[in-house]
Amino acid sequence: MGMKIGLFAIGLDTYWPQFEGLEARLRGYLRIVGERLAAFHPDIVNAGMIDTVDRAFAAGKLFRSEDVELIFLYAATYALSSTVLPVVQAARVPVVILSLSPSPAIDYGRLNALGDRTEMTGEWLAYCSACPVPEIVNVLHRVGIPSHLVTGMLEGDEPCWVEIGEWVAAARVKYVMRHNRLGLMGHYYSGMLDVYTDLTQQYACFGGHIELLEVEELAALRKIVGARAAGDRAKLFRDVFEVLPECSAADLEQAAVTSLALGQLVSNYKLGSMAYYYKGTGNPDNEEAIASIILGNSLLTARGVPVAGEYEVKNVQAMKIMDTFGSGGSFTEYYAMDYDADVVLMGHDGPGHIAIAEGKTIVRPLGVYHGKAGRGLSVEMSVKTGPVTLLSVVEKKGGGLFLLVAEGETVAGPILQIGNTNSRYRFPGGARNFVNRWNAYGPAHHCAVGVGHLGSRLGKFAALIDMEMVKLC
Repeated sequence: MGMKIGLFAIGLDTYWPQFEGLEARLRGYLRIVGERLAAFHPDIVNAGMIDTVDRAFAAGKLFRSEDVELIFLYAATYALSSTVLPVVQAARVPVVILSLSPSPAIDYGRLNALGDRTEMTGEWLAYCSACPVPEIVNVLHRVGIPSHLVTGMLEGDEPCWVEIGEWVAAARVKYVMRHNRLGLMGHYYSGMLDVYTDLTQQYACFGGHIELLEVEELAALRKIVGARAAGDRAKLFRDVFEVLPECSAADLEQAAVTSLALGQLVSNYKLGSMAYYYKGTGNPDNEEAIASIILGNSLLTARGVPVAGEYEVKNVQAMKIMDTFGSGGSFTEYYAMDYDADVVLMGHDGPGHIAIAEGKTIVRPLGVYHGKAGRGLSVEMSVKTGPVTLLSVVEKKGGGLFLLVAEGETVAGPILQIGNTNSRYRFPGGARNFVNRWNAYGPAHHCAVGVGHLGSRLGKFAALIDMEMVKLC
């Protein structure tokens, strides 16, 4: 079962016999809202026009039974808060109030020329979307139900509908995280105290399920991979990556075997993301499995199953959020400063998000994985030039999480050809200022980078899961 979005409009039943045609007109506006929402997400649970308390209770029961992720409340005209509260109290999900006028302005001359005061009032009430909003927000705030407001026009107002689309996208990310299965394989990298986290806190904030995996299971799966399948996967690597001539056939074959075993592991546990680290020393099977894992993990990351090295739980959550927004989410950290160009060099060893790479990702052989056991093939790539967003899931002193966000851009220029992912990043206010401000919030040294500016969408996602977000730039 996929994500569902709730929709209802509000009106006042007392108006319908008083003002001929008003109800039908407002229901027509609701159809427009429903059609526009369905263009963002097809599974809309439309409870229709709620104009009495009885209908409000029924709508709340409907939304709860359908397990909607978010409710859009279209304020079609003035309505009583008593017909809103039962709906949202029963549904127990955030509400986005849509205050949408049917046109930029009332035709004052036409309205005032109608002559009949009742007809004039009915015409005004068709434009009365803003009227009930303070009452509704006040009541929802006082009873502790999160609500958010979009103000604009029903048609001809694309910025308004972009904002509504962002709420739908944020709800989709919330839904994915709530159902995501995160696999953790191995153990923490010794000494990196900043990456340690409380797994129960991850459940509390994002939901989902965490599966603790044994490296031995991956090693066992490698032993049942057939030679033909491994050959086909090695061919796929050559198609997807730019495999340099100095990469040995034996190393490529080992990477292919591990990639297929990883795919089976992901399938067995229905994983949507994974973090891993394992020394593997003293056990040749385990060491070989981990040493040959990078290409397979890069392929998984590009296919919607982001993989973080160094057992970076917080960062793989950030990567999954970014990837679900459709912007990638590649593992990265500070590499160096370039004061001449006023950019920050950022990258990481291990898997990269090849779907957001500038050109084809290069595969290089490394005689040593710096700071880690083993040797083998690694990937080298840069993130596409253009706007980007950094995201870090930060653990607070004393517990709890918040999101740290920065928007900048990747720029062309020389990178380090060391078999790692790495790019050049420029931020408003300059590199030095950015680094000082980012680190002042105490994030771990890893973060996720995605293409595009996502600050607005991430802010909506944070609001939907009731999490603090800090946006630097």
